[in-house]
This record gives sequence, C-alpha cells and structure tokens, in this order.
Amino acid sequence: MALRTTGSVLVVFLWSVAVVLGKDGWSVTYTKKSICALKGSTMDMSCSYTYPRGHTVTTTWYKWKSLTWTQIQDKYEDRIEYRGNKENDCTLRITDLREEDSASYYFSFTTGSWTSGSDVTLSVTDLQVKMTPGTEEQRRTLTCITTCTLTDKPTYIWYKNGHKVKEDSSSLYSDYFSDADSYSCAVKYHEDLLSPAVCKNCWSVTYTHQSICVLKGSTVNISCSYTYPRYHEIKKAFWFTKWESGMDAEDLSSVPGYEGHIEYLGDKESNCTLRITDLRLSDSAGYRFRFITSGGKFSGSPVSLTVTDVVLEMNRGSVSEGERVTLRCHTKCTLDPITAYSWYKNGQPIPNSNTYSPVYSLFSVSSEDTGRYSCAVKGHEDLPSAEETLTVRYGPRNTSVSVSPSGEIVEGSSVTLTCSSDANPPVDKYTWYKKNVTSPKASGQSYSITNIISEDSGEYYCEAQNGRGSMNSTALMIIVAVKQTSVMTAAVGIIVVVLVLILCLSGLMWFRKKVSKSTSDTRHTADDGQGDSSPVYDNVSSVAMSPTDNQDDIHYASVHFSHSKKQEVLPYSTVQMSQTQKQEEDVQ
Repeated sequence: MALRTTGSVLVVFLWSVAVVLGKDGWSVTYTKKSICALKGSTMDMSCSYTYPRGHTVTTTWYKWKSLTWTQIQDKYEDRIEYRGNKENDCTLRITDLREEDSASYYFSFTTGSWTSGSDVTLSVTDLQVKMTPGTEEQRRTLTCITTCTLTDKPTYIWYKNGHKVKEDSSSLYSDYFSDADSYSCAVKYHEDLLSPAVCKNCWSVTYTHQSICVLKGSTVNISCSYTYPRYHEIKKAFWFTKWESGMDAEDLSSVPGYEGHIEYLGDKESNCTLRITDLRLSDSAGYRFRFITSGGKFSGSPVSLTVTDVVLEMNRGSVSEGERVTLRCHTKCTLDPITAYSWYKNGQPIPNSNTYSPVYSLFSVSSEDTGRYSCAVKGHEDLPSAEETLTVRYGPRNTSVSVSPSGEIVEGSSVTLTCSSDANPPVDKYTWYKKNVTSPKASGQSYSITNIISEDSGEYYCEAQNGRGSMNSTALMIIVAVKQTSVMTAAVGIIVVVLVLILCLSGLMWFRKKVSKSTSDTRHTADDGQGDSSPVYDNVSSVAMSPTDNQDDIHYASVHFSHSKKQEVLPYSTVQMSQTQKQEEDVQ
C-alpha cells in the first residue's frame, strides 16, 4: 500500500486487482475488497461503476451497523466525504479514522432497474511495539505490530528516546537495550501516529491523547505523564510549541500572549498535565513537554491540538411554506467523545431538539419557523454557533381595516382607513373597495376621505397582495351622521322667520287701525267747519256691516248734526247695534 500525506493527513490509495460485479454493461469496481488502515489516518475507498448510456443514476454508500445497512452519504458526517460523481467515479473518503469505522461498506447506484450487490471491508488499527528477548544479554528484538495487515507494504520508522534511528520496510528491529532507553515506531509519511513507547526505567513522555479537538472559548487539559531514572532530580519542566534546530526550546509560559492563558498542573515527579483556558483558534498547534534533570534532558513527541468553533450551516435561508430545511452543526475537527447537539431559535432552546446527529431537519416549514437559528455542543451550551436566519415566504393573512379617528363620524369631517396585513415578502399592493361599487375607490395602505358627506356611508374593505397571493379584509361599516349644528341653525332660522311674520302682521293691523282712526277724525273736522262749533248729535241707528275674516268689525252710523249757537254742551247720540249683528258676533 502506498501512503501519502499532506500535513498530518494520511491518504490510502488502493491499486490492487479490481473486483467487477454485474453484467451487460452494469458494474461496480472496487480497487480492494479488504482494507487495513491506520487509526487517525485518511483513507480513500476507491470505486468506479459503469452502466449503459442514456440512464440517470442515484448514488448511495451504506455502512453495516447494528445488523443493518445504514445510509451514510447524506448524513453530513464531518469525517465522511463522497468524492465521486454521477458518471463513473464512486470513491468514498473517510478522515481521522477510528476503531468504530471498522465495518463493511456498500456502494449502490440506481437507474430504476439495477443496483450493486457487493461490499468492501475496512479495518482500522493502531501501532504497538512488542518486545522479544534475544539470545544475547541485553539484546532485544522489537516488532511494530498491527491488528490487521496494512494494505500494501508500508515503510517503518523506529525511534529511540524520541530520535529516529532506523527506517526499513521490515517491522522488526533488534538492538542492545539499557534500562534508560525507550523505543517507539511509526509508518513513513505519518510520523505523528507514533506507537506508545516501551522502556524500563527510561526517559519517556506519555500523552493520554495524541490528537485533541476542542471548542473555541473552552478549557482543555492535555493529560501527560513522564518517567526518568529515579536517581535523577528534576530541574525544570515546561511545555513548548516551537523549537528551532540548534536552539533551546522556549518555555510557553514566557511567550507573549500566553501569560494567564496556560497553567502547568503537573509536578516534578510524574505528572505533566497542561491546562489552556479560553481557547483561541490561534492556539491550534503541536504541543510538546520537555523536562531537564540532574543527569539529562528529554522531550516528548508533539500532541496535536485543534481549536474549532461551531458553525451552523443552513441549506437554504429563504423558503416557501411547506418546503424542507436542513440545519447542520459543523466543526472543522471531530470532537471526542462524540456528543449530543442542542438547537436554538431566537436564542431559546427548541423543545425536544437535542440529537446525537449534527443534522436537524424542518420537514414542512410554516411562517412560525421564521427566525434566527444556532446550535451548540452539549456541555458547551454557552459556546453556541453564530446565528443563521431562516425566512419563510407566505401570502397575506390576517388582513383587517381600522379607522381614524375613532368614534362618531359627522358630515364635513375627515376619516382615514388603514389596511393591515401579515405577509412575507411584505404586501406590495393595497386596493380599496366599497361594497356594491364595481370600480376600486383608491390604492395604497391608507385611504382618506375628506369633507365626508352622508353619501359616503357604506361598507369599505381592502385587498392586500404580494408575490405569494392576495387576501381581502372583512368589510368595515362607515355611517355618516347629520351635523348637529345644521339642525340647530335651521330651527333658529325658522323661529326667526315666524317671529318676523308675527311682527309684520301685528304692525299691519296697527297701521290699519291707525289709518281708520285718522279718516274718522278728518271727517269730524270737516263737519265742524260747516256748522256750529258746538255740534249736537242725534240719535242714530247703526248700520250693520258684514264681518270679514281676520279683521275687526267696523260699524258705521248715520249722524245728524244740529247747529245751535246757544248749546255749549256737545250732546252724544246713542248708537245701538242691530240685534242681528249682535247675534252673529255671539255665534262667532
């Protein structure tokens, strides 16, 4: 097996004899039916397929898990990537291999009439050093062993007390050992995947985890232990990240930016644990422990620390009601141990949403699903991802009309009708209607009626419209009341007119009476000029005049004036009304 690496990634290319399945132009070809790869490496499960032209295919990879084939291609797993296409390549890549990745894998493509029918077995192993006593004293034979046979022929590298001493295609190494020596092995191109060291009273540094993935903002303890000859005394112990050839390693606690950021929790006996708080993305590096004794010095191999933040990926940020939305909580490295995920909407936990899968699906969204979403790793809920906004589009709803000012509407006043509606995107067109009137009254969210009259009374409603649909509001009844001041003015006017007529009639009657009296006086004066200044009146009989409506009864009498110079006293005649006239007045 040929091994390649870019940085710390080991890619396994499989060039063995192909396995061909199928017939009549339908086939799936695996480069290897059985694969053995190193724990922590990256493996490409090479695969190709063929089918008659003119067909459209659907491709899927499955993993044998819990006694069933489980689809893995669409699970959005951080470490699994489908690198194939829809034509002939079906290669699957798995990164940061773990022991639980050991399983059977199965590729299937469907055109409606054919699927593949074979699988590939993957085994994941780590390296161990086995020591066998030799024939000579102090000589030992070391074997770099695995739980499965690595695909192709790897090249082994041997380390003594942390220094490279041998590179060979053989997994065996023989040497004379002292109790102070430690040995470990690795595979070429992936030297960071060292086996645990074997030694006896030797110099060693052992890490609980060789590779660590942690969240930005959290705290990590890099657990570590070390050994050295018991008769030595520890003079100095520290951690470092950079070590240039020919120069002493720089204690990390003295590097600018690390003061108060790191804490050595170890001692001068065996514990060398390092704590880093409030982790930053820039803290991603290889960390090594070094100690100096009264009889020597030793440095451990690097521990790979990767700091990641939590990222929420949303397949679509703007959808229509009824569509499906998938959320994926993503980190750039795999957290260990595998944990659960928590999901949030507008900063609040979504009920019953905790999952062991980094994927959360909204199967049929509605307007209530609109909001800001984020995710967090369980146990680190205080370190959520940045929020992603989901927008759900829908037509107008809850359309209603309001009137301002409220209260009684009287003639001559002004009113404004306002249309309100819930819609996304917002309503872009409002139209106003009056019941029993065919043509629209106005457009716009508000409709104002100035100097309103009684003819404006009626039921008004609006239509709200956007790109998703339209909706009419319920009708609002507008009743215009007659202005109270107009009624009072009319009443006062009528009263004034009546009073004027009464005054006119009264004046007319007074004037007629006055005219009548003046005529009578004139006649008296003329008669005095012809006779004695002391007229004598005779008894006269009254002449009855026919009465007229609405007039005073005027009675005339014939008067005979006797002229006597000797008479000074003016005698008056007695005027009597006829009996007939009197009776008519009584009747009236």
